[in-house]
Amino acid sequence: MGSITDVYSSVCKELKLRTNRYILEVLQETEGKTGGITLKLTGNDRLRKVKQVTNKDALALSRTLRDNDSVTGLDLRYNCITDEGAGHLADLLKENVCLRFLDLTCNDIQTDGAEYIAKSLTSNDALLSLRLTGNKIGNGGAMHFASMLQVNSTLQELDVADSDLEETAVHLSGMLVVNQCLRELHLGKMGMTDYGVERLTDALRTNYTLKYLDLRCNRVTRDGARCLAKVLKNNGTLEILDLASNRIEDDGALYLSQAIALPTCNLKALSIPNNNIATVGLVSLSRAMQANNTLTHIYIWGNRLEEPVCQAFSDLLSSGRLSSEQTDVCVYEVDGCVCLAEVFHGLKRHYYWTPSYGQDVNPASNAAVALTNTQLYPNSSHTP
Repeated sequence: MGSITDVYSSVCKELKLRTNRYILEVLQETEGKTGGITLKLTGNDRLRKVKQVTNKDALALSRTLRDNDSVTGLDLRYNCITDEGAGHLADLLKENVCLRFLDLTCNDIQTDGAEYIAKSLTSNDALLSLRLTGNKIGNGGAMHFASMLQVNSTLQELDVADSDLEETAVHLSGMLVVNQCLRELHLGKMGMTDYGVERLTDALRTNYTLKYLDLRCNRVTRDGARCLAKVLKNNGTLEILDLASNRIEDDGALYLSQAIALPTCNLKALSIPNNNIATVGLVSLSRAMQANNTLTHIYIWGNRLEEPVCQAFSDLLSSGRLSSEQTDVCVYEVDGCVCLAEVFHGLKRHYYWTPSYGQDVNPASNAAVALTNTQLYPNSSHTP
């Protein structure tokens, strides 16, 4: 077999397709490398001349990589792939045994495309991470993935945030009862209410593999936080909880604080920016951190940071209990008064984009990468 570039050119010639200059350039950059290659074909790279990947390009890539054992990651964010292209990638997943990471964030895949991919994963035992953020797969697509995960025993990360889902927690909770391999589940921006959280937490009481639960930008209130607190008290598996941009308020923070203070709680990171939490809730969280050293990362910006809160977090930072790299606030003083300012830190501040300079994986801005301690995140940079 020739080089991957030669294989791609031959496939295009056989299928009578025009070669995509962007794909060709990226493939040429891999020449001479062996194993662990991530093809970075993002459609929004500002540092190079991009020609977005289409359905026909997806077909050519699928045929090119079918027998390839060097490429383990395929990054196709921000392209023009629809259900047709998803079908071609599903064919790749049926045949390729080396691909570990597939990112299809912000394409145009809908329910049918989700079904193609989900069905291919019922027989695939190689893929570890699948991201479909921003594709409008709808409830039907989510149901296909929930069914697939009752069979698949390999996939460790699934991201279906911002995918036009409504309350699909019933199906996902049924999956979590059966599935014992998924480690990350991202369900942001799906309009989940406390009822959905309750159903998920019912399942998490018997699930001992999920470590990272992302429920940011939903409609979770104090009642949902109470359900999550019960899980934290009794299930020592969950390590990262993202509740950013919900509305748990003081009562919800109190429920979480009570759970975090217990020695049975193994939570390492809590993200609660923009939750309308005031002094009572935030001070109780700071006290919980003093009681349990397991929680090392906490993100609170966008709440009501009144003077007692500022003093409490200033004490955590000055004592060394909380590292400045593991929170999203820093301390400053004005006329003897302690105040907090925002810093650009978080679990995944570069969720949708990364700067066009420096490293992609900033330990402080993308703390989830280090906390999960997995190889799910390819070691490559990309730009919007």
